[in-house]
Amino acid sequence: MRPDTPAENVDHAAEAARLERTAGLYPEDAEALLVRAAAHLELSGDRPSATKLYDRLLSSPDGLENPSLVRALKASNLWEYGHEAEARAIIEGVRTTAPRDPAPWVIVAEALESHDELEAAQETFTEGARLLLSDVAEPPYTTHPLLYGRHRVRRMLGVPHDDWDRLADTLHSMPVSLDELHDPKRVWSLGSDDPADLEAEISRLRAELGAYREALSRPFPVAMLHWPAGELAELLEAYPSLSAEYPSYEEHLATIEAALRELASSGTPNLGVVPGTVPSYEAFAASEGASPSDATLLPQYATTLAARGRAVAWPPQRGAACWCGSGRTYGECHGTNA
Repeated sequence: MRPDTPAENVDHAAEAARLERTAGLYPEDAEALLVRAAAHLELSGDRPSATKLYDRLLSSPDGLENPSLVRALKASNLWEYGHEAEARAIIEGVRTTAPRDPAPWVIVAEALESHDELEAAQETFTEGARLLLSDVAEPPYTTHPLLYGRHRVRRMLGVPHDDWDRLADTLHSMPVSLDELHDPKRVWSLGSDDPADLEAEISRLRAELGAYREALSRPFPVAMLHWPAGELAELLEAYPSLSAEYPSYEEHLATIEAALRELASSGTPNLGVVPGTVPSYEAFAASEGASPSDATLLPQYATTLAARGRAVAWPPQRGAACWCGSGRTYGECHGTNA
């Protein structure tokens, strides 16, 4: 059950409790599961409990994979129930840490936007775009909301289009242009008695709904399964028949990169790499009532891990470490001649 499901169709408090129990069973996935649980608590109206979950994550002794995202979500939630000063302080902290993930930038900017802090929202969207998109030939799928949000706020401020606004227009594929969708005067048509105005607005809303559904249709990446060197050696020792899938570690890495580039060239958005481990693969095979030596389980295993929030977005952001774990940047490793 996704957190976007309407409240009348789901018991969000019960769903949050279920996700908390699941996090106890899969501690390696606790971060992704508890973030979703907090979202359900927010939708149920229990924002203080959502804040407690965010605090629980931030105080985790093992650390977090994406602490900036959790802080951004906490700030957005706090502001919604009257803790404006604390929310502003957290938002400033997120901006100062300059995360390499676009999601925290989008969340804090939208929090500012929703409270009519349009200038600050524009500055935040722009900071994130400057950090993540400067000298990037093709904006990764995950950065599109950053450009769309920036376009929307600047449209409301009435400032002229710049290069990033034009790029957002190019990336937007819906029948109604971003300029129309983000037109501040659209709200006036909602009070019009002219049927033509109302029909035009219905058309725009359908386009917006289509874009929203498209974004939700792939809540986790199309992920390629990556076995780190030690895990691959252990896998092939235990299940020699899988050597047909993995002739060598170097070929395994090359196959992943080649497949991802082919998917990207075909227009497939939201790509990722998900690391596998032998114990979790064996547990997955057992849950499917199948043998781990069955190669047809491998893509299903990758999809399951991606759905549990284990995937890393591909390609990595500029200057980020390569997905293969070599310790070098992506541009110096598998991103050479990308």
